[in-house]
Amino acid sequence: MSELEIYAAGVRQPEKMLGLALELDVIPNLRYKIDTNHDIVYMEFAERAPSPSTLESIFTKLGLTALFVGQLPPEGNSPKKTQRIY
Repeated sequence: MSELEIYAAGVRQPEKMLGLALELDVIPNLRYKIDTNHDIVYMEFAERAPSPSTLESIFTKLGLTALFVGQLPPEGNSPKKTQRIY
């Protein structure tokens, strides 16, 4: 099981939450919730998580900037640049 937290400023807007739900609901074995007080999306994957670039593209498509919080799971590490929030 893999867990990810993504900060995306503005995700609390109703149209952004709806768009994100439409995109995330088609990913198999994913459970997620949106913390509307802090603009954080919590994700839990029962199997292998999609690559960070795949997740990032979902948020970008909705006009959001995805910032991964904490350390990425080993299968999510890639040579691409990610930004860590301290």
